[in-house]
Amino acid sequence: MLNDLQVAWLLKKVAYFWQPVLSEFTRLVPQTTVLTANWPGFAGGYEQSFRVDVIGQQRLIVLGRSQTSYAPTLMYLSPKVVIPLLRQRPQILFTDGFSLWTLLVLWLKPWLKWRVVIIYDGSAPGVDHRQSRWRLSIRRLITRYTDAFISNSSVSKDYLTQCLKAQEQTIFTTPYLVTDGKSLLTVSQSFDWDLSSWQRPLFLYVGQIIPRKGLRELINACSVLQAQRIHHYCVLMVGDGEQRQELEALTQSNGLSSQIQWLGAVEYGRLGAYLQLADVFVLPTLEDVWGMVIPEAMTFGKPILCSQYAGAAELVINGSNGYCFDPHQPERLAALMQRFIDRPHLIAEMGEQSKAIMSRHTPKKAAQALLKVVMSLDSSS
Repeated sequence: MLNDLQVAWLLKKVAYFWQPVLSEFTRLVPQTTVLTANWPGFAGGYEQSFRVDVIGQQRLIVLGRSQTSYAPTLMYLSPKVVIPLLRQRPQILFTDGFSLWTLLVLWLKPWLKWRVVIIYDGSAPGVDHRQSRWRLSIRRLITRYTDAFISNSSVSKDYLTQCLKAQEQTIFTTPYLVTDGKSLLTVSQSFDWDLSSWQRPLFLYVGQIIPRKGLRELINACSVLQAQRIHHYCVLMVGDGEQRQELEALTQSNGLSSQIQWLGAVEYGRLGAYLQLADVFVLPTLEDVWGMVIPEAMTFGKPILCSQYAGAAELVINGSNGYCFDPHQPERLAALMQRFIDRPHLIAEMGEQSKAIMSRHTPKKAAQALLKVVMSLDSSS
């Protein structure tokens, strides 16, 4: 039966971190097609592992700016997505959020009889739009005609049920944006720096260098350690963005040049080498619907310091595989960093717990969970 089942995924962008679960899902449901407006190519290790059709281009209209949250936007997606859908006639559609494509497939649903699953990766103020009456009205209307929802985190379930009035039994929550790590190790990496000058433990951040990621707050925590004459550690900043020059200057002016190293952007296939090198992973974000770097770091057996404002904080068990914190409280983050500095045995112990947690959240298991969603809809059609 699965060999004949037609499933389509409508994703605005197929980021590299989506590809492990799409690959595993296609193993289970061979007649799977991914339709996208933004295709970066296959990640290393996943070449030709699923069928991709690129439809037009996405156009993003920025409606405002925010230093601490996702900026409000509108996205145009090509209506030509209906052409391959009419040709394929899938029984099940996974569609990305409350987008134009979602509206199109719901409009066609009465005639084509497909079942529609909305992908809602995570909940955050900048994407939930709880204060926007017109957005909430449209989303509630969409919700009424949607068959099911999938999300990485339980906090999304609260938003869908309480704000959008979705039926609880239609919402499936499981971490599906997870990795097995292989695509992060596809490019060999040799380090040009003098690693002996970096004092351990090594705290690693990977991501954009922008205000929303909370890096100023991380630097403030390092300044707290500096005031306490705690110097024997190093923070590695991997990434680039609009705030890098400003934060590098702040690092220097605060006398933290030996403790904070700015390494720039790194190719996706090289990130595994940095995760292997690091001792502790830190994400001080002010807002993230998920935070893919958390499951990636946990897969590599790293203890985690995670902002409570990241959806992936649900993967962190305080005192077991790491700690969650409020990035607006630099003294608290500094104290948590000091625990690893003073008690380095925690690094290996908590890292093993991270691995154990991620053994329950592999791409294969995520694909199996998504298949259960498909089967529940197919059997009820």
